[in-house]
Amino acid sequence: MHKSEDKGKTFVYSKKRGYDVTRNPLLNKGMAFSLEERLQLGIHGLLPPCFNSQDVQLQRVLKNYDMKRDELDRYVFLMGLQDRNEKLFYRVLLSDIERFMPIIYTPTVGLACQQYGLIFRRPRGLFITIHDRGHISTLLQNWPEKDIRAVCVTDGERILGLGDLGCCGMGIPVGKLALYTACGGVPPQQCLPVMLDVGTDNEVLLKDPLYIGLRHKRVRGQAYDDLLDEFMTAVSDRYGMNCLIQFEDFANVNAFRLLSKYRNKYCTFNDDIQGTAAVAVAGLLAALRITKTKLCDHTIVFQGAGEAAMGIAELIAMAMEKEGLAKDKCFKKIWMVDSKGLIVKGRDQLTHEKEMFAHKHPEMRKLEDVVRELKPTAIIGVAAIAGAFNQQIIKDMASFNERPIIFALSNPTSKAECTAEQCYTLTEGRGIFASGSPFDPVTLSDGRTFFPGQGNNAYIFPGVGLAVTACAVRQINEGIFLTAAEALAHQVTEKDLAEGRLYPPLSSIRDVSLKLAVKVMEYAYEHNMAALRPEPSDKEAYVHSLTYSTDYDEFSVDAYRWPEDSMAVQTCKL
Repeated sequence: MHKSEDKGKTFVYSKKRGYDVTRNPLLNKGMAFSLEERLQLGIHGLLPPCFNSQDVQLQRVLKNYDMKRDELDRYVFLMGLQDRNEKLFYRVLLSDIERFMPIIYTPTVGLACQQYGLIFRRPRGLFITIHDRGHISTLLQNWPEKDIRAVCVTDGERILGLGDLGCCGMGIPVGKLALYTACGGVPPQQCLPVMLDVGTDNEVLLKDPLYIGLRHKRVRGQAYDDLLDEFMTAVSDRYGMNCLIQFEDFANVNAFRLLSKYRNKYCTFNDDIQGTAAVAVAGLLAALRITKTKLCDHTIVFQGAGEAAMGIAELIAMAMEKEGLAKDKCFKKIWMVDSKGLIVKGRDQLTHEKEMFAHKHPEMRKLEDVVRELKPTAIIGVAAIAGAFNQQIIKDMASFNERPIIFALSNPTSKAECTAEQCYTLTEGRGIFASGSPFDPVTLSDGRTFFPGQGNNAYIFPGVGLAVTACAVRQINEGIFLTAAEALAHQVTEKDLAEGRLYPPLSSIRDVSLKLAVKVMEYAYEHNMAALRPEPSDKEAYVHSLTYSTDYDEFSVDAYRWPEDSMAVQTCKL
């Protein structure tokens, strides 16, 4: 399949005919095929004798969507549409991204992953197992698209806050890459979701007859590392060193070391560490406009000390340092509480990452005591412990802060540290709130209504992914994510802040992502990180030229004429 431009229209030429067209989601337009296209493509008679515009198709989808019983049914319905007609699928998402994002991504995607074996209809993405070592390059050749710009990979060990879901975690890279297209405009055919199946330690799944993955315990150690090394090499050999590889939902034991191992060799990042960090810091930067303070004026306590907490904390320290605070003093502004209590110097068995945030202080077990003792200006929850920010903690935060910052960032909604209503009610509307999953608007007894800000990574990774692939960045450093955080915070209006939003409305996320991508591209060229030459003079126009359109292409037979004398039929007398 290839495209050509003619008089402002895009024509697609394809060798496929008949059902090969209507059953290909990249080509299928359903009843939007014209009569001429149906005749040329050999599909006349295979479709009803009716010609619909995409608007009519959208209306049909929305009516069917409204008939579904619950969120899981809606997820299955939308994934089925993606399998049939990709242009229409993204037209539906973009018609109301705020409505559909919670279905194709968090929180519903968490439930979908838990039920993945049951709802499995048609495979999406590439499944690579521990038993395929030595043959990954062959598996990549089985993928039909050759121009892949972005890969999202998981091993399914830490899906959201739900734990080890093994091969059922494939819903996460599928959902993430759908947002690359819906939010960032990256063409879907340039995206590849990958599941690295090394087994699962989830006994329930191992006993489930509907489970779709390998039925043995997780393989760890050298064999696991060899698989990852081969995968990274094979992807870069097949698609080039500029191909972005996004790590998603790896367990803490692997996430940090793999990021450290590959970040200076490949174009890669870990969204749980770096994407979460950028969106959280963007929320904090927006909150500073409410508190009228600098970031280095704040004391921050984390509930949790895993991938997300470490990523956010390190980016906060980087932002504080940019404000002029010495690096060692930046770290002292940040405290962490894990499953064993407050992280302090001298505590047993601290990882290298935790050591950075271990300060001299008596050991404390309970978060309530830590908050009361340290009197932080901000608390950030990323441990997936539902209700961790209890009534006492929220009231304490309100007692020693005029505008307490309370971020309940754990996903899905069922794992949130507190609800938006609890925060706003217990702080009498003074709390500055953000969450990882969406919450409904909250109206207080005095009539004020607040719209909780959702610190969704989707504000960050599609724009970063678009920028990185657009200008061929070879390695991604933390400066890119701080730039992304600053660009996102800059797009929050005073009206948004007055309504309680720390992020722009999700309805504007495509425009937000494009502006963020331009800022990241500017940073990449300024720091000599972009390989694309010559440098685009108008980066905004260049980024827009790359973005995916949901408008249908027109199919045409590659027909043309020769000069009349060259086409003259030779005759002779017999």
